[in-house]
Amino acid sequence: MLDIAKNLKNNKATSSNISSKILTTQKTLKNPVKLTGIGLHSGVNVNLLINPAPTGYGISFRRVDVGNFDNVIQANFKNVTKTQLGTTISNSEGTMVSTVEHLMAALWGCGVDNALIDIDNAEVPIMDGSSKVFVDAISKIGVKEQTEQRRVLRVVSEVRVDEDDKYAILKPSNDFSIDLEIDFATKAISNQKRIFSASQAEFNSVLADARTFGFEHEVEYMRKNGLAIGGSLDNAVVISGDKVLNKGGLRYDDEFVRHKLLDCIGDFYLAGRRIAGSVVAYKSGHTLNNKLLHKLFSTREAYEIV
Repeated sequence: MLDIAKNLKNNKATSSNISSKILTTQKTLKNPVKLTGIGLHSGVNVNLLINPAPTGYGISFRRVDVGNFDNVIQANFKNVTKTQLGTTISNSEGTMVSTVEHLMAALWGCGVDNALIDIDNAEVPIMDGSSKVFVDAISKIGVKEQTEQRRVLRVVSEVRVDEDDKYAILKPSNDFSIDLEIDFATKAISNQKRIFSASQAEFNSVLADARTFGFEHEVEYMRKNGLAIGGSLDNAVVISGDKVLNKGGLRYDDEFVRHKLLDCIGDFYLAGRRIAGSVVAYKSGHTLNNKLLHKLFSTREAYEIV
């Protein structure tokens, strides 16, 4: 009994150190949010309905086009089945939803803990290539506080994954932050580095409208392989050689690293809850992000739920 009391006391002390922006009451949407757009890779129209969900539900996708048998997919890192040009999640029956990261980032940025997302195709619509349309739609409807406090995943010891010259690290912290560096051969991107700290900046004003990007010389290959069929200058920044082809240019000088940060937030929200931890990454993408979460959860002494 004394040991139990001691553990509860320690857990309470640990919780009190976490940023109040993370450790607060759970939230869901006030009302359903409906959006329509095309899939980046499929090129088909997709309808999306983001529904409120009860306390403790988390975030799940429901494929309304495949019948009622096991059509729900929990938005969780363990359900990630593909990481090529986006993050795909699947359930045990093989029902899948791809390109979930921009919407997941928007839900994180808007403070949504619980939501059931109805979707009538296998891919989240790309919208303008960023999280902005999702954020604007959710912000217009609004979110509401629920009755229970969040349970937060706190990193207590460092974990790291490496792949060639790339790496991603999670370190202990009382807040959530990402220190990310990217490096591309083209002068249009080159080397960019940016730190996002949840305690110092708002996702919705700093990262939400940073668009996904791709390279003109890869488009033909991707389309032959059934990818990027819905891609255009309206929903992606396209680079040819050392030039940006989009008529309006970039939204920020460092839009590329901002979008990579956006992707990271969406991928790490697949932890199933908010993280109190610091990410340090070099040339990380969807694959390495998912590997880091697997490494964290397989190292039981590296985290605690508070």
